[in-house]
Amino acid sequence: MGGAFTRYRVIAWIVGVALVVLVLIGMPLKYGFDNPSVVAVVGVAHGWLYMLYLALTFDLSRRANWPLKRMLLVMLAGTVPFVSFYAERRVSHWVAAESRPRTPEPVAG
Repeated sequence: MGGAFTRYRVIAWIVGVALVVLVLIGMPLKYGFDNPSVVAVVGVAHGWLYMLYLALTFDLSRRANWPLKRMLLVMLAGTVPFVSFYAERRVSHWVAAESRPRTPEPVAG
């Protein structure tokens, strides 16, 4: 699961940065200054990268045996600016918690 987790983390950051650039730079340039060049490039790149994000999120969720609701929420995180960064941190905590060895509780006697 380590490789799937690393791939997910990388693509989550890439998609998050692309979306922030698209929304905070590209959209104001397009609608405020009639310059659609950033949207034309970053928008297309974000679309393709988001599809890769979906595939890698699905791969990680199947390896980690996530419930369907968790998988869908993490997938949707790539559509809202800054939320993919939050989701990546949450996923990191979930994966770390799942990989920690469980120690048996002592029996009171």
